[in-house]
Amino acid sequence: MPPRSDEPRRDPKGARRGSSREARPADDEPRTGEPGIGGISGARAYTPRGRTVREDRGTAARGGGAEQRRTPRSTRSGDPFRPALQVLDGGRAAARSGRRDAPAAGRGGVVRTVSPRTPRAPGVDEPAPRRRTTPRAPRRADRPVARRPSRKPPRPPKLADSRLRLRLGTALALTLFASIGIRLVFLQAVDAPAYAGGGTADRTRTVELPAPRGAIYDTTGAPLARSVEARYVSVDPTEVEDPPGTAKALSPLLGIPASKLVELMKPRKLENGVESRFAYLARGVEIATAKQVQALELPGIGVHRDERRDVPGGDLAANLIGFTSQDMAGLEGLEARFDDVLAGQDGKRVYEAGLGDLAAPIPGGYSRTIPAKPGSSLALTIDRDLQFRTQQILSAGMAQAPGGTGAAVIIEIPSGAVLAQASNPTYSAAKPLPSDPVAREDAATSFVVDPGSIHKAITFGAALQEGVITPDTTLPIANAIKKGDTWFPDTHPANGKRMSIPGMLAYSSNVGTITIADKLGRDRLIDYQKRFGLGKPTGEGMPGEASGRLLPADEWSESSEGSVPIGHSVDATPLQMAAAYAAIANNGTYVQPHLVKEVIGPDGKRTPTPAPVTRSVLSPQNAAALRTMLEAVTTVDNATGLAAAVPGYRVAGKTGTGWRLVDGKKQPGEVSSFIGMAPAENPQYVIAVFAYAPKSNGAAIAGPAFRDMMQFTLRHYRVPPSTGGSAPKFTVYPR
Repeated sequence: MPPRSDEPRRDPKGARRGSSREARPADDEPRTGEPGIGGISGARAYTPRGRTVREDRGTAARGGGAEQRRTPRSTRSGDPFRPALQVLDGGRAAARSGRRDAPAAGRGGVVRTVSPRTPRAPGVDEPAPRRRTTPRAPRRADRPVARRPSRKPPRPPKLADSRLRLRLGTALALTLFASIGIRLVFLQAVDAPAYAGGGTADRTRTVELPAPRGAIYDTTGAPLARSVEARYVSVDPTEVEDPPGTAKALSPLLGIPASKLVELMKPRKLENGVESRFAYLARGVEIATAKQVQALELPGIGVHRDERRDVPGGDLAANLIGFTSQDMAGLEGLEARFDDVLAGQDGKRVYEAGLGDLAAPIPGGYSRTIPAKPGSSLALTIDRDLQFRTQQILSAGMAQAPGGTGAAVIIEIPSGAVLAQASNPTYSAAKPLPSDPVAREDAATSFVVDPGSIHKAITFGAALQEGVITPDTTLPIANAIKKGDTWFPDTHPANGKRMSIPGMLAYSSNVGTITIADKLGRDRLIDYQKRFGLGKPTGEGMPGEASGRLLPADEWSESSEGSVPIGHSVDATPLQMAAAYAAIANNGTYVQPHLVKEVIGPDGKRTPTPAPVTRSVLSPQNAAALRTMLEAVTTVDNATGLAAAVPGYRVAGKTGTGWRLVDGKKQPGEVSSFIGMAPAENPQYVIAVFAYAPKSNGAAIAGPAFRDMMQFTLRHYRVPPSTGGSAPKFTVYPR
């Protein structure tokens, strides 16, 4: 906006706008220099700007044409209403008012001078106004500077916008209510269960529903171990009034010394410092006995439902079955190996109970029951009757070797099922705690031995399969052979005669076996050892089964060339050796031995276990030839296995004498063994018997024990006598 000019505004004809207008005469009258009456020039002297210039054209009162000095405030009077009266009066008051000659005292003013207007002749236009072209006179230094009033009144301070405040307040209120609404939705829909269940623990009771543990059956369905309902007796030490008297009353019923019961009843604190209010006094108590305890009504003594593991046979297959803890957790044997199958899932009942001593369920209150899921059962391949007779025979034989260890395994051909697996010493699985831990071991899978001469069947079988020998091969046999720094003699000296392969087996010739092994080679012999299942666990199903050990070829010494072929420097278990002979009986096919036949679900559904691992080791022809040659062991005069012969049946087998190894160290005494099969022409069963006698000869135990076990087995399963007649006649020293 351009600055305001100090000159009075003029219209196009030169008249000053906003100033006092002269009273115009008629067009024919000449203009005079007297100011017009009725203009507003006088009023402009009182405007806030204070910049109106009064003109006094009269020369009579002011001295002719001399310049008139004006001040902005010169026309003001003491009357505050005078400006308005001048306007209402048409400006005439301006003509009548006197002019102030000087500005008001004490106030600075701007004094300007204008030249009086010269009257124009009629008909002559007034010239257009001109802007000042000459600079103003400099301001006198002795005059104070007048403050120029602002042209526009200052705007009032801008107050806050009420509409903005309203909108902001509305938004905040909506946000607040939205937050509250969302939180309410979460409380009602999402977090409702948590808040609703906050007091559940105070008003509900939980009762555990134990899941019955699965049973263990033999192959005929007879129970070997099962769970039966029982009771447990507990004590609340804080409520017992007379601990000695209470213990004395319970001792004859529970079969626990009173001193031990008193110790259990002593008050004690838990880890959190709270007094204990529960302790078991007895588990698995028979129901009849528990009723007698309840009848005593002893303070602080409680009787509740429990479960007890019942083993009808006592020590029958105890080394296989194992036992459980009082909490029905498997600790040893098949109970431990298949604990996840046998153990069920406990259920529970949760209900609202009232306060006070009754703590009875509230009718119509909250109640929820999760049924217990019983465990599955195991059906074994074990025959209870055969197991019992096998244990009986083994126990009778081992009575001749105090402090010894015996093992017996019976395998069915061709399935590979283990029909009996006995250990001596043994224990009662019904009461396992007082027993010796050694007596609880399963000797067939944990008894690591140096198999001795029973290993020779593997050496001869490998030689037959590799074509190193034939059933008709004969070799000159010396009385002893040296390998490295060790001599290996024969128990039946041949004095250099030629000996047949059946004769070498019948007399268990070390020299003949080592000579054939030299032709076979160590690498091929080790390969066949692995094929027959040595050097690793069989996977029968027993926990903690030993793997045995084979001597790697790079660890063989010169003496190993003689010891390994005859079954020394080899670690094996009775079960591994029994499985190797089962491969010979099964036409050269190795079948993994196994104990578990099927799993029986809680609903009665039977699920067979995975098929056993099988592999071919020998051809059927070579397996049959080897079986025939092994018959010489029980038929040739002065053969090592005559005591194992079964009347009416052809028996093929081999004797052995080895050592017992504990942590790789040889133990005193010997391990005598016999492994055989019958009927030899069509084997149905393989039986292995091992007897470790620290202070006596175990050979007198193994052979007769095998005979009695095989005879019972054949009769038990009604196997007819051999139809092919007696065994062939063997020549030991052919000419």
